Amino acid sequence: MPTHYHFDIHKAAIEKYSDLPRWEKIARSTAYAIANQDVLIEPFDKIIGRTYYANEKPVEKRDPDFDFWKLIWQTVDEKIPQYSGFAKYHLVLHGSVGHIAWDWNRILKHGTIDLRERLENGLIRFRGDAKAEEFFSGALIMLDALDAWNDKHVTALEQMGKTEEAEICRRVPRYPARSFREALQSFYMQHNVIMKEAPFGGNSPGRLDYYLWPFLERDLKAGVCTLEEAEELIEELFLRIDERIHCDDGWGETIVVGGTHPNGTSAVNPLSYIMIRAHMKSNNTHPLLYPRIPADCPQDFIDLCAKYVKDGQNRAQLVSDPAIMAALTKNGVSDTDAANYYCGGCMEVGIQGATSDLLFSGWHNIPKILELCITGGKSLTDGAVIRGRDFRSLLDFETFEEFYHYFISESDYFLTLSLKYLDFVSEILDNVRPLYLVSALIDDCIARGRAMHAGGARYHDYGAAILGIPNAADSLYAIKRAIFEDKICSKEELMDALSKNFEGYEALRKKLLALPKYGQEHEEADALANRLSVDLVRSYRAYVNRFGGTSKFILLTFVWVPEAGAELGATPDGRLAGVPVAQSITPQSMSMTKGITAAINSCTTQPFDLFAGGASSMWDLDPSWASEAVIKGLFTSFFEQGGQMFQGNTTDVEELIKAQQNPEAYPHLIVRVGGYSARFVWLNKALQNDVINRYRHKS
Repeated sequence: MPTHYHFDIHKAAIEKYSDLPRWEKIARSTAYAIANQDVLIEPFDKIIGRTYYANEKPVEKRDPDFDFWKLIWQTVDEKIPQYSGFAKYHLVLHGSVGHIAWDWNRILKHGTIDLRERLENGLIRFRGDAKAEEFFSGALIMLDALDAWNDKHVTALEQMGKTEEAEICRRVPRYPARSFREALQSFYMQHNVIMKEAPFGGNSPGRLDYYLWPFLERDLKAGVCTLEEAEELIEELFLRIDERIHCDDGWGETIVVGGTHPNGTSAVNPLSYIMIRAHMKSNNTHPLLYPRIPADCPQDFIDLCAKYVKDGQNRAQLVSDPAIMAALTKNGVSDTDAANYYCGGCMEVGIQGATSDLLFSGWHNIPKILELCITGGKSLTDGAVIRGRDFRSLLDFETFEEFYHYFISESDYFLTLSLKYLDFVSEILDNVRPLYLVSALIDDCIARGRAMHAGGARYHDYGAAILGIPNAADSLYAIKRAIFEDKICSKEELMDALSKNFEGYEALRKKLLALPKYGQEHEEADALANRLSVDLVRSYRAYVNRFGGTSKFILLTFVWVPEAGAELGATPDGRLAGVPVAQSITPQSMSMTKGITAAINSCTTQPFDLFAGGASSMWDLDPSWASEAVIKGLFTSFFEQGGQMFQGNTTDVEELIKAQQNPEAYPHLIVRVGGYSARFVWLNKALQNDVINRYRHKS
């Protein structure tokens, strides 16, 4: 009989724990659902602990204390009544949670027995502090559930006669792991349990090779394990991760391999290579696996990364340690913590075991804000006038500088309002989704006696995806040249052309398309794109949240490129209504007319040192040209110039078109969407078309 985790939570909350205080009802109901999960073991399993997210029993009766999104929107509608109207067009954040990586290495090194002792000592140290007592008691309840579910596996293994696996599970995760096999088992058992407490896509293992390598290194020296045996275990672990969430490509549990030690030297180790090779053998979208390229990266690791981009079925995203660590330290992260960064479920950058889980909280449609500043608040897609904010229009400004500053001030209003909203979200999450066990593995929650959203996390930072900066930059430059400098058209003519999607204005559109753009290595156009990013980042960095945390730009596009484009009418750069926006900080497809070298040179004029949440870029390559040598030259050049993240597709466009027309014949085809990879035939038509229509760079 399959486990019905969410059903069991609500059943327990309503039937067993309804009279308890809310914090305890949440902790005990969650623990009950975890401890009562089915034990699923196949005779051939070496990694123990199967769980599945599909085919859950419907929850017909829900306990209201678990409906945190309803509470959030009730609070927002009360305190910011205009917010929902703004959210319709993604001027502000809708909000989301998750994308966190906790310090599970503590359990590998010290076991849950040590964590239990630290929690019990916390109860003593903070006696009389009700909030702290709730946190420590809740974490102990969850720890009991972890141990109980693990012990059920020990019993089942003994009954099956799997004595070796039973002995391993009897020891870990309760006690410190002594071997690579025990470390893998300790990791996976706690990972399953915590992913039940925090069942949100994007929650990630993080630095798997980094934390596991000391155990394998010790085994290799002792002669109790070989690299070949280790690779088989890693392959099984990756299969186990995939089968749990196989049906949801966007779930995104990310592993980063390689990277840098706190002393600045390369952390690339044999497990880094093993994990990339193991991932390349499979045809699965889980886990996501991103190599971190350190400053002193071994040449053969760089070569393997080039092969991964070319032959890894469009699943690679390469990450530059020097660029990202520089951005983190410039934005207030210590050198030691910066070396321990991870990429969350899409690519956003956090500090493993130190960052709370509002770092990935939705997205802003920046070109839509610009559209409303041009039209005076009228949406070109549906004719609606935005209520709750009095907009001026392009007609009200005599100079480009005046108009530009107005647009930045409006962007600042919506960005800041979104961060105020996240303060409400954080406060509500503390009350109705405390995540006690996760918080116990986040610095500095135990030391402060607080869960992550009660002020415990070392970095209580917010973040969101900022979409369409290249589109907004090209449009602003077109306004500057066409209206205020070259007098190509009047303000009225441009506004009328946009409202009619350039119908009857074909000649004007050609002139606008011919203007220089970001991505063509044009100094002035690139400088304006840089200026725009700097000014938008300034709005985020100026906001200090309720626990003194900062806010970070995350530059990715995920599945939102078509949606953001569909929200936009025609734009001053000559783009037609409905065309998808640019991928992250990558120049628009229509702007990359001078080749990939020019496009990369433009892209790397961006202020990457300010993008502390991570900035991805998408470079789709014609497979007839994209040899390993070419790919290696591209990403190493990109990183040398300060770029942070390199990704792209190398699948032939004709094959994508065939797959769209005949999906049954292409179940294997995986594409890079933007922050994650997905089976092409599982994507909706709009996303498929976006992947097909992106500019393909060639010789």
